Amino acid sequence: MLARALLLGLLLGAAQSAAALTIYKYVNANGVVTYSDRAVAGAKVFTFRDNMVERFEKQVRLETQRQGTQDLLIVRNDLYAPIDIELRLNGLNNVTGASANPIRQIIPARSQVRVATLSPSVPGLAMRYTPVLRHGLGDPRLAPSDHRYALPWQGGPFRQTQGANGRYSHFTPKGRYAVDIAMPEGTPIVAARAGTVIKIENEQTGRGANPSGNFVRILHEDGTMSVYLHLMQGSISVREGQRVQTGQALARSGNTGNSTGPHLHFVVQRNIGLAVESIPFDFAQPVGSLPNFAQGGD
Repeated sequence: MLARALLLGLLLGAAQSAAALTIYKYVNANGVVTYSDRAVAGAKVFTFRDNMVERFEKQVRLETQRQGTQDLLIVRNDLYAPIDIELRLNGLNNVTGASANPIRQIIPARSQVRVATLSPSVPGLAMRYTPVLRHGLGDPRLAPSDHRYALPWQGGPFRQTQGANGRYSHFTPKGRYAVDIAMPEGTPIVAARAGTVIKIENEQTGRGANPSGNFVRILHEDGTMSVYLHLMQGSISVREGQRVQTGQALARSGNTGNSTGPHLHFVVQRNIGLAVESIPFDFAQPVGSLPNFAQGGD
């Protein structure tokens, strides 16, 4: 399994651009998966989607409370992290108290905040409006500190199969500065930095419905967040809201989600304003690595 992940990295490094190489995935009669740049019989074009999908609809929502003739618009945040929100009120009819500009506010973790109070312009007539809520995880007002991250695994040494700005998958805003470290399934994954666990996924099997697979997201004091992806199903040993220290056990590595082989995808992100993006970071010690195949390194 580890060899297949490294082989795929070599194939990717052979291309001069993302469009120059097509990767094929072939599964033989024994269930062994092979990646190749040749279209052998039975092979299918392999498409990688570097999407980190986290659903917060049940934990972040807009609630309307009636108080006499007024509507109180309340944003409820059940997450263990602050959120940055934008609320637009469209199609206003018979409404006062609504701002002409979008409402922007930071909603603290585990809180509910009234963001608007609406009243009818003409008493006795119904108010009509359509609220549209957008939000981003974290507080964009915070500035990342200069921090060097501990290695987020135990054992090894393991090898980096893709680094920052990789042509294969690390080219989206959420994952531009991520690293992929090939390692056997079941490798202990530990916190690279102290913080609060704010989101986990622990039930996904195989490819599943979430490209991230099983994951742990940790919020740090400077507003940055580290994320550990493609973890083994059922292996996560921390809970949302738990405070963890550097080196504390989080889970075991796996091959879940949109993964080419057993590895850990590690990324540091921050809220830049209603959107989460990856940011550059450094490990506190060198990673035993092959060249960065995603960039065609030496």
